[in-house]
Amino acid sequence: MAGFLSLLRRIYLSVYNWTVFVGWFQVLYLAVKTVRESGHQHVYSAVERPLQLAQTAAILEIFHSLVGLVRSPVSATLPQIASRLYLTWFILWSFPQTQTHILVTSLVISWSITEIIRYSFFGLKEALGFAPSWLLWLRYSTFLLLYPTGITSEVGLIYVALPFIKESEKYCIRMPNKWNFSFDFFYAAIIALGIYVPGSPHLYGYMLGQRKKALSKSKKE
Repeated sequence: MAGFLSLLRRIYLSVYNWTVFVGWFQVLYLAVKTVRESGHQHVYSAVERPLQLAQTAAILEIFHSLVGLVRSPVSATLPQIASRLYLTWFILWSFPQTQTHILVTSLVISWSITEIIRYSFFGLKEALGFAPSWLLWLRYSTFLLLYPTGITSEVGLIYVALPFIKESEKYCIRMPNKWNFSFDFFYAAIIALGIYVPGSPHLYGYMLGQRKKALSKSKKE
């Protein structure tokens, strides 16, 4: 029974990883093609749907961590997925004025390269039981450049969105109301920016530790 459940787990994770891999590959292809042919102003419109689908699918990874399908701790998985969903839906989709900014291109390319490598790595590990050493190195090394460019793009786009958030008052809840509760999305966005200050170095440090552990283990093998 345990062997059967293990097989089901591997099949499920293989299908999941390769499906999302295809989504991110499409995002990267469309982004690069659009930049070359039309300019960065049109990147978001070209990648919007596959970007939303691929990024939203990552919600399942929180579930994977919670139920023990993968070894990644929820404390590392949740902040990264939450920040990306926030950018995808509550900044880019909610405020079209941000969609033509050049930071969208750096964001999309940083995210998609990272995820293409990550999902192909785990897809091969689940399907075949191993991944080639060069892919292992890419998995645990490309973030050294792509994490800073991705985070810079995220922070920059939130900052760009601030005046539009303030002007529109979208997602705000004003008093009086039957819940006796108020919420200002503008100040929530400022708080989100503040969270990046301690959060980004913490996550980067976690990934450096994972890199050291993974590459050391591969040398021993």
